[in-house]
Amino acid sequence: MHISGDTDRSVIFVHECGFKPSPEEYLDALIASVTAGIESDHAESLELFASVSKYLAYYSDLSKEFLAAQSQYYDEKLDVSDLAGALHELKSIDRKKGFRVGNYDKLPGKSSVKEFAVSLLAPLLSAVGLEKRLVAGISKDLGEYWKDNSELGNAVLDRVRTTIQTALDRNERIMLIAHGTGAIVAYDALWQLSHDPVYAGQYKDSKIDVFLTLGCPLSDSTVCRQLKGARRKGRERFPTNVVAWHNVAAEDDYICHDNTVSDDFKAMLKQRQVSSIRDYHIYNLAIRYGVSNPHSAIGYLVHPRVTRIVIGWLTQSFGKPLPKSIL
Repeated sequence: MHISGDTDRSVIFVHECGFKPSPEEYLDALIASVTAGIESDHAESLELFASVSKYLAYYSDLSKEFLAAQSQYYDEKLDVSDLAGALHELKSIDRKKGFRVGNYDKLPGKSSVKEFAVSLLAPLLSAVGLEKRLVAGISKDLGEYWKDNSELGNAVLDRVRTTIQTALDRNERIMLIAHGTGAIVAYDALWQLSHDPVYAGQYKDSKIDVFLTLGCPLSDSTVCRQLKGARRKGRERFPTNVVAWHNVAAEDDYICHDNTVSDDFKAMLKQRQVSSIRDYHIYNLAIRYGVSNPHSAIGYLVHPRVTRIVIGWLTQSFGKPLPKSIL
């Protein structure tokens, strides 16, 4: 899914595993979320954001087919309506004071139980080799993605990688925004473009300006062991095509129970494979289906912190330091 712009910049969205609305509906929701934040905080940059190309690396159709075979059900019309209602409520929140812990604690169904349980159990399960099976039980299509020579896994990775390649082939300045488990696929695609002999010859020197991960599990010990390059040494272990990495994690988002990536990927800095890695902690105020959902993509995208990161990239003159507003 692609919406053309009239500048040399593009935003690529990578959604997480599981059910998602149609690519048209979902890309509209993601763009509307970013636009809402910009309109509230930096209205002067609305036209600038409108002028960039937007891509959605969409693979939910593949997940839907796989999950339907697992007897899982999805009501797309209801989900689209609930997405719209959630964004409407998020747009009404006061931008200066509303995204603080006080308002978060008042949300219906707000709970830290899942995040606490995952944080507590992850190291124990990892020690006895059960964690991968637990993850696969929670996200069946992610479990399938990790299988050797998985048809689904290869197809999903191909969708994300070719979307990035399309933008690189157009010599565009790229912000790559990956939500949840979509960050795993995005990372694997970046690694392939950096080191896989099939792609590295053409893309190893290409750069992504900003890799923005939202509620991502890349610091989880099981996930780290499954990433492309995990068994390599030195520079071959990590992607070499990211300039700046911003990671945003919400309170109680159990998907990113280990909520910092800068410590787990610090070797990228030491080896000068990335210019900066920064972690941010936020409160995600999205309400989905009547209860708090701290993992919601639109809740992340509309947040003032994410807005500042996007604006920093939109207004950045390359070759100069990043503006202090996003440091």
